[in-house]
Amino acid sequence: MKCGQIVKGSKTALVTGASSGIGQCYAEQLAHLGYNLVVVSRDGELLEQVAADIREKEGVKVTVLTKNLATMTAAEELHQWCKSEGHTIDVLINNAGMFSFCDILNTPAERIKQAITLHDITNTLLCKLFAADMAERGGGYILNMSSYSIWMPWPGLSLYSASKAYLKSFSISFAKEVKDKKVYVTAVCPAGIATDLYGLSKRWQKIGLNIHALSTPKFCARRGLNSLWKKRRCVVPDWWMRLLIPLLENLPMFVLRWIRNFTMKWQK
Repeated sequence: MKCGQIVKGSKTALVTGASSGIGQCYAEQLAHLGYNLVVVSRDGELLEQVAADIREKEGVKVTVLTKNLATMTAAEELHQWCKSEGHTIDVLINNAGMFSFCDILNTPAERIKQAITLHDITNTLLCKLFAADMAERGGGYILNMSSYSIWMPWPGLSLYSASKAYLKSFSISFAKEVKDKKVYVTAVCPAGIATDLYGLSKRWQKIGLNIHALSTPKFCARRGLNSLWKKRRCVVPDWWMRLLIPLLENLPMFVLRWIRNFTMKWQK
């Protein structure tokens, strides 16, 4: 049996941010392994199409919830909704995220609040609420999407890299807290992925893939799930990117100034 494979329909996975990109790939791959799904996203129209495609292809049950998770009460509301609808969550994929590339002084306060709420507050509370349920039943799996940018605290990435750094640190500590309860937590720290998250055109996404600066969402999801089943606490999907971490953390200021000047036109 394939790693992570179950009897079809015997367990349920919850995937946030499942309407496109990596989240969609997580949903598709979990369905292929036999999981029923609860998929959540702000984009209800896209989410319904993803759900319909998965139902047709994999023959599993897919429940759709259109919801904005960047609110202070989102985690409790989602958890309570799952309980009221009778969904027992065996695997939680905290994938929903928002990208921000802008100097903090130029970043609207509302965007700062949304990013920190979505990446840190909502995900932390979802971990607490669903892990408690999993521990009571004898175990489960939680995957949190951090980012390779945590090793790139560069101008313009202050908000994004810091909020994702919290999620990685929290995931590793939390994994140690709940291991004896047979709840396994993995932080995934992907580098560039060919999705619309960064605002790259399809042309630039294709160029990035061709020169191996970007990876596909499918590759990232597969590596993330494999690491989750193996109970690893943190993973960088692209092994070659791990080699660059010491360099990125120690770039001299003159290089960072050049990067800043070169990328200012993309800040928004």
